[in-house]
Amino acid sequence: MGFVSSSCSFTRFRILDQIPDGLWLQIPEKLKQFAIMDIDETTELRAHGWTCFEDMLDTTWGTAPPQKGSYIVFSLRLDTRRIPAGVVKKHLALAIREEKQRAQAQGKTFLSRERKKELKEHVMLRLRARFLPVPGEFHVVWATDRNEVWFASTQQKMLDLFMEEFLRTFELHLEQMTPYTLALSLLDEEGLSRLDYLESTRFAPQTH
Repeated sequence: MGFVSSSCSFTRFRILDQIPDGLWLQIPEKLKQFAIMDIDETTELRAHGWTCFEDMLDTTWGTAPPQKGSYIVFSLRLDTRRIPAGVVKKHLALAIREEKQRAQAQGKTFLSRERKKELKEHVMLRLRARFLPVPGEFHVVWATDRNEVWFASTQQKMLDLFMEEFLRTFELHLEQMTPYTLALSLLDEEGLSRLDYLESTRFAPQTH
């Protein structure tokens, strides 16, 4: 999903900190430093990091630089390895059955909770190696002339991840531009004094 789609939901942020003059030249290297690391050949469940706006597989920005006039564009990529619960249940049941058969052959009749936990961990590791992670891409547009950043998602978990990663990479704090914060930036003192006393309006008909 992103800004090149026919339709896009996005969230606006503003940068709260003063941006150091030297940061602009450092941005390409900072993006590479915190680019996503591929986990296809590992057993990691999740990975995230920056990637090229034009090509989510490009983590060196060889396809195109992030600078586009007064904008800086890149993407946040999130790779998640999803193993269906039914698959885990099946393979765990098979592992426990085999373990019980081995235990019975040794004259044992009880399988401890700790051993079941170990079996589940082994099953999960085996399954992780068989399931490829699913990549997700979320575009970022940084309007440098307005000190605004637009992120192509409205999911709260993704917003939190994006804000954390942006802070870690650029050492800049973001604030989500909600209707309330926008009003704070537009109103005079008299308007601000009335803002907190406003009540929301119900547009849906009430049922009695």
